[in-house]
Amino acid sequence: MSGSSFADATELAGAIKSGTLTCVDAMQAALDACAKQGELGAITYVNPETGLAAALALDQEASVHPDRFAGRAFAGVPTVAKDLGGPFPGLPVTAGSRLFAHTGRGEDSDLARRFRDAGLCAFGLSTSPEFGFSLASEPAIGPICRNPLDPSITAGGSSGGAAAAVAAGIVAIAHATDAGGSIRVPAACCGLVGLKPTRGTVPAGPSFGNHLGGIASELAVTRSVRDTAAIFDVIRGKTRGPYADIAQLPAKTGKLRVGLLTDTGQHYAIESDRAQAVEAAARFLESQGNELISIRWDGMDSAIQASARAFGDIISVNIAGLIDDLKLDVRLVETMTQAFIMRGRAMPATVLWRSLNGAVRASRTLWEIFDRVDVIVMPMLAAAPPPIGSFPTDHSDTDLHLERMASFAPLASLANISGFPAITLPFGEDRQGLPLPIQMMAPMSEDKLLLQLASALEAEQRWQHRFPIAGFPT
Repeated sequence: MSGSSFADATELAGAIKSGTLTCVDAMQAALDACAKQGELGAITYVNPETGLAAALALDQEASVHPDRFAGRAFAGVPTVAKDLGGPFPGLPVTAGSRLFAHTGRGEDSDLARRFRDAGLCAFGLSTSPEFGFSLASEPAIGPICRNPLDPSITAGGSSGGAAAAVAAGIVAIAHATDAGGSIRVPAACCGLVGLKPTRGTVPAGPSFGNHLGGIASELAVTRSVRDTAAIFDVIRGKTRGPYADIAQLPAKTGKLRVGLLTDTGQHYAIESDRAQAVEAAARFLESQGNELISIRWDGMDSAIQASARAFGDIISVNIAGLIDDLKLDVRLVETMTQAFIMRGRAMPATVLWRSLNGAVRASRTLWEIFDRVDVIVMPMLAAAPPPIGSFPTDHSDTDLHLERMASFAPLASLANISGFPAITLPFGEDRQGLPLPIQMMAPMSEDKLLLQLASALEAEQRWQHRFPIAGFPT
């Protein structure tokens, strides 16, 4: 990578460590960019004092303990946390809802501490749809998050604000969460890299806990595979959660069996240019000495349908329980959220249990596919990011809302429900200059294999970032 528009968080950290700019300089540049690009709607809350204090503390560390400072992967790099997920001090989360306000100190979490240990300095919260229930980030309370590549279209959801902020260069890396594609879909919309880690790899405590029955993962959206690999290594392990610590397997060497899935069935037909990008990625991996094996849609269709059902049922019961436990005023939430609450309250335990059993069978189906292949290359999005307003939440038809999301990203929730790792990255651009994303999925504990293959695909340089990172020296 060279030049400001191609830089990533690792390169920005290198400039800071070399003394080209200070942590405070980098933070002030990010704050200025945030203010200048307010119409993008990527950031919903800013706490300059918190960000500048963190940056100043690291500048002092660089003087007093230079070795400790140099050992931080992202020393002094500004970032934003998502307005949904593991909380960060000084950044009170509202989950995009009128139910809460950006007041108070903001809680801490294991995840936030690890971000700080990496040297990242959080100064704000990125925009999320209310409770993350959309693949667009357009909460009724605002702001409307737009795609920096084309402000008329969505940046995706639910980590749309994070992706927009990174793609626009406000920050070089941003915290994100993924319960049904919420890291990968925005990354795909904005030309970024997004990894949904193996279930149980990343800490979710102590307060965020098990809100979604284990289907949610947290990590980041980034501008490069190496940034994703670096933050993954810093964040993962010792999760102190409901799962045994996940031991990462070393990336495989030698000839791999690469599964190729381009067909998404008649119901979820994929646009030809996106299917062609998926095939091109698989063919490139084949050209590196790997074996290409075709995967049929009808062999995965039942698992995909089961995943979609389980996702809808889990989020419904989860939001109903949250509202009831906290005795919140349901009249304050969006119409769609109200409908999910009512759906969750009315759902018989046997229906939820049936969905959870379907999720187990979906995982088994994937394991059987991975008996034949080492990795699957597949679509991330069925179409280009749609216009702002394509996922309205002012109605109460939850089935329609879930169907709209499934039609846009039919393979998104499969990784969440099964627990398998999945990564997306751009592999070309369409006629409108928008990214052509691909997705790869691997067996549990094989996140490093995904990162290895993604790095090889990235090196083909079929996508270039449009905007420089704020403050990056030119």
